Amino acid sequence: MPKIKTEKKSRVHNEVAKQGIMFNKDFGQHILKNPMIITAMLEKAALRPTDVVLEIGPGTGNMTMKLLEQAKKVVACEIDTRLVAELQKRVLGTPYQQKLHIMVGDALKTELPFFDLCVANVPYQISSPLVFKLLLHRPFFRCAVLMFQREFAQRLVAQPGDKLYCRLSVNTQLLARVDMLMKVGKNNFRPPPKVESSVVRIEPRNPPPPIPYREWDGLTRIAFTRKNKTLGAAFRQTSVLTALEKNYALHCSLNNVTIPEGFDVKAKIEEILTEVEADQKRARTMDIDDFMKLLHAFNKNGIHFS
Repeated sequence: MPKIKTEKKSRVHNEVAKQGIMFNKDFGQHILKNPMIITAMLEKAALRPTDVVLEIGPGTGNMTMKLLEQAKKVVACEIDTRLVAELQKRVLGTPYQQKLHIMVGDALKTELPFFDLCVANVPYQISSPLVFKLLLHRPFFRCAVLMFQREFAQRLVAQPGDKLYCRLSVNTQLLARVDMLMKVGKNNFRPPPKVESSVVRIEPRNPPPPIPYREWDGLTRIAFTRKNKTLGAAFRQTSVLTALEKNYALHCSLNNVTIPEGFDVKAKIEEILTEVEADQKRARTMDIDDFMKLLHAFNKNGIHFS
């Protein structure tokens, strides 16, 4: 009988091989094995003994155990029940047992509790939605020290004009200050991922800018659909015009405003873009202030994005 190969789907992590745990690539399981990287991440987080720390994807608990040494409480969110059992085993009968609270499930679908800090080696496939789930979480947390795939981390900190500057960059920087902390080579993980990693520090802006985030998100979505095209070209797309016309009609209806006779949404949008001198601008060169100015001009004229 031919031998069934399982190596392609997952690899055995030596420390838990005896429990028969296979690492699941669908969950992005790459365990950080270098204790010096873990120590450096905790130092950058500036933990206090009174802190409640959220950890997403604790894996076998290498970072969790270090967090438990320094924090008041650790909330670990883990989707894989086999790793939950491994984590519970590590704290069983230790002073840390009472300090660890494990939430079993998908971090993106779980209602997160209060926390002061978030420290995590993030499963790479949930990077983007997790960043925004954290940034829109209330009450505010102090900061997050997170490990991401290197290119994703570079996008978070990219500035207007940079090759990697994108919607992710401007949306994140609207809500937080983001700093690159360190690079982490693939050999620091077991099994090694195919990509290099980086650690970033994210500090939410508190209070946040006085902007309806869904409106902002809708505007940047259109602008960055073709980030190298002019805004004039981006807003002349039929699908965009149709959606904005529908939003305008809804806005007028909700505010008891009569839609002007012969209203032409395309002409109105071109007028607004010209008024703020944005018609020939490209999203890849625009900063937060440029987008704020544009959003204000649209909203003032009854054009909405959510």
